Amino acid sequence: MHKDDLIRLRHMLDAATEALALAAGKSRDEIETERMLQLSLVRLIEVIGEAASRVSAELRTHHSNLPWKAIIGMRHQLIHGYDNIDYDILYQTLQEDLPALVEQLQTIVPSKNNIQE
Repeated sequence: MHKDDLIRLRHMLDAATEALALAAGKSRDEIETERMLQLSLVRLIEVIGEAASRVSAELRTHHSNLPWKAIIGMRHQLIHGYDNIDYDILYQTLQEDLPALVEQLQTIVPSKNNIQE
């Protein structure tokens, strides 16, 4: 695996893990009304999508089980639709999509001790 791809996958995993930790125990309404939490979660999901967009086409093809288009599309929606965030979709992403993504990435990405950035 190319070092740059490994770094991007690590960024995705770290951001997803951090988003899940921040959202743990939070309701959909809390995510919409707690401004600092909202901003943090949106930014972390943007990072996941941006890092995904920088992963090589070769690696994306090799790991086609990951929903690359959806991940990158979510980033585009958050960036370009910054003034119209759908908190139901954001909450669903946090509850359903990110836990699965973390599991998948953990099978691909070696521990931090094995990566030199």
